[in-house]
Amino acid sequence: MPGSPKEHKVPVAHLQLYAYSRPDTGASSLPDVRKERVGAEAIIASEHEIRASLSQHLARLWRYGIVLSRQRDVADDLVQATCVRALERANQFTSGTRLDRWLFSILHSIWLNEVRSRRIRMGNGFVDADLTLTFDGEQDTETHVMANQVLRKVNALPEAQRTAVFLAYVEGLSYREVADVLDVPIGTVMSRLAAARAKLAENMDEDAVARRTKGGS
Repeated sequence: MPGSPKEHKVPVAHLQLYAYSRPDTGASSLPDVRKERVGAEAIIASEHEIRASLSQHLARLWRYGIVLSRQRDVADDLVQATCVRALERANQFTSGTRLDRWLFSILHSIWLNEVRSRRIRMGNGFVDADLTLTFDGEQDTETHVMANQVLRKVNALPEAQRTAVFLAYVEGLSYREVADVLDVPIGTVMSRLAAARAKLAENMDEDAVARRTKGGS
């Protein structure tokens, strides 16, 4: 109509519909949340498994601490530190894998990087093999006596050979697992074990000669 105010129409393209707008959260936000939840659940599962199984491995860890340090108090400290660190680093353990191998690795690392570097092992407190590396159900038997004679010889080996022998022949780890625990190539493990076997065989031969000589005198 003439004289009517002119109606101003705003193009649809310029309308701002605030009531219906949604924040752009990104296409990857939900997958990221799910990943974080799965990761947290995995850590909780690992920590639960460690707490539930840790006590089963304490005696074996202590024996390994004795093999490394030859001191009761140092072995105690090594085991305690290993338990604490295992719980602190539960996110590094994969649930369902071998916990004992992981714990041995932690203890060995603590020994190399912290305890031995302070030369704690140079004090008193040597422990005889009879008191530590015993075989279940074989005390006071001929087998036990012979086994501990061997263990005394093992105890006299250099540390690198002694640890390899203990992990491979006492704990029953594979060469690859021993290499992982000690953080050395598998060829180094095989070389250490070969040298240890040769030294043990030499010592046994010397003992046999000494017994024959004593018996013939």
